[in-house]
Amino acid sequence: MILCMMAFTTLSAQIRGEEIQVLVQPDHQDWTYRTGEKATFNVSVLKSGTLLNDVSIDLAAGPEMYQDVKKQTVLKDGTLKLSGTMRQPGFYRVDVTAHVGGKDYKGACGAAFSPEQLQPSTVMPADFQSFWQDAVAEARKTDLDPMKRLLPERCTKDVNVYEVSFQNERWGSRTYGILCVPVKEGKYPALLRVPGAGVRPYGGDVYTASQGAITLEIGIHGVPVTMEQKVYENLNNGALRGYWEFNMDSREKHYYHHVILGCIRAIDYISEYTPWNHQELGVTGSSQGGFLSLATAGIDQRVTFYAPVHAALCDHTNSLKGIACGWPHYFYWNKGKGQEKQIEVSRYYDGVNFARLITDKQTGWFSFGYNDDVVPPTTAWATYNTVKGPKEISPYRATWHFWYQEQWDEWENWLLKQMKIKL
Repeated sequence: MILCMMAFTTLSAQIRGEEIQVLVQPDHQDWTYRTGEKATFNVSVLKSGTLLNDVSIDLAAGPEMYQDVKKQTVLKDGTLKLSGTMRQPGFYRVDVTAHVGGKDYKGACGAAFSPEQLQPSTVMPADFQSFWQDAVAEARKTDLDPMKRLLPERCTKDVNVYEVSFQNERWGSRTYGILCVPVKEGKYPALLRVPGAGVRPYGGDVYTASQGAITLEIGIHGVPVTMEQKVYENLNNGALRGYWEFNMDSREKHYYHHVILGCIRAIDYISEYTPWNHQELGVTGSSQGGFLSLATAGIDQRVTFYAPVHAALCDHTNSLKGIACGWPHYFYWNKGKGQEKQIEVSRYYDGVNFARLITDKQTGWFSFGYNDDVVPPTTAWATYNTVKGPKEISPYRATWHFWYQEQWDEWENWLLKQMKIKL
């Protein structure tokens, strides 16, 4: 019986990838062109690594999120060549869906045209900085009232792991997270990890802590982060469904108001209640967490380094001009008609405007994919171009809204380097 179970586990772990592949390849190795230049794309549909004959496909091509070429065709020998161009800086995207054996298989390519010239459309309100300074000052009138609980089952010989919580913007509004602290006494650099969209539990960053750093991974919804998975599923499908659209017409009641303040209070917690060395302090996250990294670094000058990965919630108003906008694409579907108040408020919750506050004393690392159809690279590049301080960019072009292992490793190594931790 034991042998049978072992055999089943081994077999199930071997399921990888798909036999059918849809490749869309540009003729420039770096996927980058100058405006007005022609990009040529080679489409191929493969089965077991060889071209598949007589395959039916749907094709869409043009500026990302606003593709103007759409057609259906049959590839007799599994290949197709097409071309496109952009007169303005941006991304020309080709999407191909192949229909094989009753299933759909997708491939895409987003070619960059003069991306270093992309600029955001969002306007920074005159009182943007003072609005957030006042909000932080008001929140700090509420004592952190910290609570900490050891999680012995998560501790290692090198790292103590705790569930912690502290007050956010008012009494009774708490932020929860997982704190990891090296066992060895001393002062350490610190890293705040902020979450992507959704409702979930958190495990904490034990690995980075084991290398010699304090890590705090927070949730944003004001609930403990160690409950059973079913609780988060119920919240995600119930009370918190679509939370990113809650109170979009109010600067003070917008859902991300308490979320952003929770990030700042998390740094307050690190500063007051952990053995931080008061030198290196970073913030990082992906998608929604990329946005929160920008917001935290922009508001709080204690942050010395930040790493937004495919940052969402950037350049909301692009869609008013027919240009790709960031998730959650607030004004994409109706071009903002009847949403004048929401458009005005969105500027206080746009990653671009927080990026404009980042100083030359803060170092940034940006990474994203050219095939991302959730966070368009148009917005990622424009946000990067906005930052005036020291920064690095490392696109992993073929990724969609996910990571490659190499990207993850580069990210982690960069974070350790900023904390002066030797690998």
